[in-house]
Amino acid sequence: MNILGLDDDELISCVGCGLCLPHCPTYRVTGLEIASPRGRIAAMRAVETGVAPIDAPFVDAMQECVQCRGCEAACPSGVPFGHLMEDTRAALELNAASRPTALAARVRRGLEWIGYRVVLPNHRVLIALSWLLLVAQRLHLVPKRFGPQRFGPPLLTRSSLMTKLDVSSGALGDAWLFTGCVMDAWQRPTHLAALQVLQATGLRVAVPGRGGDCCGALHEHAGRRAEAQHLARKVMQSMPGDAPIVVDSAGCGAALKQYGRLLGTEAATDFSRRVFDFSEFVVQRGVPATRATGRTVVVQDPCHLRHVQKSHMAVRSLLSDGYELVDTDDDGLCCGAGGAYSVLQPDLSREIAMRKSAALRAAGADRPGVLVCSANPGCAMQLTQAGFSVQHPAELLRDALKEGPR
Repeated sequence: MNILGLDDDELISCVGCGLCLPHCPTYRVTGLEIASPRGRIAAMRAVETGVAPIDAPFVDAMQECVQCRGCEAACPSGVPFGHLMEDTRAALELNAASRPTALAARVRRGLEWIGYRVVLPNHRVLIALSWLLLVAQRLHLVPKRFGPQRFGPPLLTRSSLMTKLDVSSGALGDAWLFTGCVMDAWQRPTHLAALQVLQATGLRVAVPGRGGDCCGALHEHAGRRAEAQHLARKVMQSMPGDAPIVVDSAGCGAALKQYGRLLGTEAATDFSRRVFDFSEFVVQRGVPATRATGRTVVVQDPCHLRHVQKSHMAVRSLLSDGYELVDTDDDGLCCGAGGAYSVLQPDLSREIAMRKSAALRAAGADRPGVLVCSANPGCAMQLTQAGFSVQHPAELLRDALKEGPR
């Protein structure tokens, strides 16, 4: 019947072996089959073939997935679960039967509309609201989990970023640094560190011109595909030419690398080939000379770096000369941040984060002076809230440069 519009070959590729179960954070928290990858795929099949309706339990099961894609790495059949979940959510977004009717749910959907349509794509609006959020947090009116953990007045405007390092918006350089929305508003120090490292390798760096405010990753995760496609086209126009595009947010990098699938055009595929994660790019170009800092760093692999981009080993190559690196023993299990997941599914997110925190503590991340390294802003905020000292690979490498940043 093709109710959800899923690819038949992708849908039947799951054989239900269950090897994905230990790698699924929601299954580990709940123990429910419907909260596992194979359970969700079985539910998709039932709806797609008309055996089951699109009802509230089905919608909840789809919305409660973190989309970490850890199941893909464990699957011997190569089931593209991420594609199935994205396509299912896109279908639900267009299906009136899946829309909430209760007042509270409708209010929440209205707030989501404001966030996705008004705030994220408009950088000035995001900056203004970030100021308000910062003030509200200082007055203890808003919980810290709803706001920026490393947000500060000195770097509120993009012009301050460009002036500090003598780059200009839209100026052609040897490489682009994609700045994005939330990352640019709340974690500007990471961008500064990334620019300093890239300049230390001898590169002239440009930041996106008009239209490069949001990559659309959160929109695609939420099933708002038309909006994600619109933002993707704007991002592509903001970084013309053929220079490589460096991304210091793992979630954004994964989204940009999948523009070819999102838009289905040759131009989008060519654009995606230009995209590199920060660590991936610097390792390929050649890591600048670093000094041994004597510090210990526990590496946390963001899901979209490990499972989607598959570039997580570059982080270790990037930092191995400057730091003693320690891995967790949880095989890269999700931290529960999941973009907007920690806000939309706070209870599940909290339970998942507790398991990740236990793995980090076991690796020694709770010892004085030990840092946690994370290449994704959502993960960094999630882990900072859990009490860990977190830094981005760009910041760690910048601090270990022998000659110091420019």
